[in-house]
Amino acid sequence: MKNNSTNLHYTRAVSNYSLLLQHGRHILTIVVLACCAFAAGCKKDIKTDAATADAISSGRKLRTEALPTRAEALVAIQVYNNNFYNQYGSYGPSFKAYYWKDQNHTSRMDFWTQAEAIEMLIDAYYINPGTDLQNKIAYLYNGMRDNWGLTWESNEFNDDIIWGALMCVRAYAITNDGGMLDMAKNNFAIVWNRAWDTQLGGGLWWKTDKQSKNACVNAPAVICAMKLYAATGDAAYKTKAKQIMDWMVGKFYTSSGEVKGAVNAADVITEGARTYTQGTFIGACDLLRNEYPAVGYATMANNVMNYTKNNMCNAAGILPDEYDTGDTEGMKAIFARWACIYVQSASLVSTYGAWLDANAEKAWSVRNNSGVMWGKWGTRTPDNTTLNSFETTTGVSMMNNVYWYH
Repeated sequence: MKNNSTNLHYTRAVSNYSLLLQHGRHILTIVVLACCAFAAGCKKDIKTDAATADAISSGRKLRTEALPTRAEALVAIQVYNNNFYNQYGSYGPSFKAYYWKDQNHTSRMDFWTQAEAIEMLIDAYYINPGTDLQNKIAYLYNGMRDNWGLTWESNEFNDDIIWGALMCVRAYAITNDGGMLDMAKNNFAIVWNRAWDTQLGGGLWWKTDKQSKNACVNAPAVICAMKLYAATGDAAYKTKAKQIMDWMVGKFYTSSGEVKGAVNAADVITEGARTYTQGTFIGACDLLRNEYPAVGYATMANNVMNYTKNNMCNAAGILPDEYDTGDTEGMKAIFARWACIYVQSASLVSTYGAWLDANAEKAWSVRNNSGVMWGKWGTRTPDNTTLNSFETTTGVSMMNNVYWYH
């Protein structure tokens, strides 16, 4: 169970020291050490200069325009966890946890957004590996199986199941927990067996009602299958990944780099590009490009990167706000993940690094006095608004994932 006294000290510490972070890099080391000290239950007094003290008292945010440091990326995930992470109960010697849906702690996050928040935590672990983040990944996985069971066939949304399976296989790579791998394998099989058919030439249905086939299930299914192939050595996963991707390229990919979002049962395209479908298509290309070099997946990935940069961003290259529904508010966190991983693995830092860095800088610059970042990177995050845990994954993901290539 949580220690409420320690948690309160940590809440105050993160809030105060996030303010100090905004003053400049010369106090960053002190801030990070102070956060860690409070997390361990130890208080330290820190003196602030006049400008910082004035900013704290007036509520102004002191801005820095440089790329957030790796240490600041760690602070970002610590701030996120302090706002939304909830540990409860136990599984034998281990614990269970979930992310709250909002800062009012009204309920846990929904299934697919919970899985994506855990993926954000996985990203953060790779950038700043440590026992605390690794344990939280395991505890959150325990919370997923506690609340939704080991298999998710009752969920009509095939994309939900794939997002969950992808989270599990990525977590397995960190923890080596065979239960996570089994969960990924079993739930991928559920989707493949009920969603793949030859209607419309192939592809996975979005829902069990079989009314549309969407990029949001097919692209992450390619990534999930390739990661299952890497984890198990079973070439059947690679074959399935290629089948899905071949269909996606023919149905959704355009030479301009736009990835269409959905096709209905009458074979009519019904959705255009979103950041998360662009990103997962890039991630799928990345995992397939070395396995099938003759296909040209690297060229496709570059085209999709270029389209996202040139056609979906604003004049400064900043990724769009996607606030039309609650399900869209955290989408660019997913883009950040797969785009940055691709840039690192394909050695394209000189081509795309400055653009992605600018987004990380922008996300961090709009944080509020508690260090929380929402998904509207053109506007300062408000201090007196209840923020939800999905919209606030975007900046944390962006800040951490640029360190794949830095």
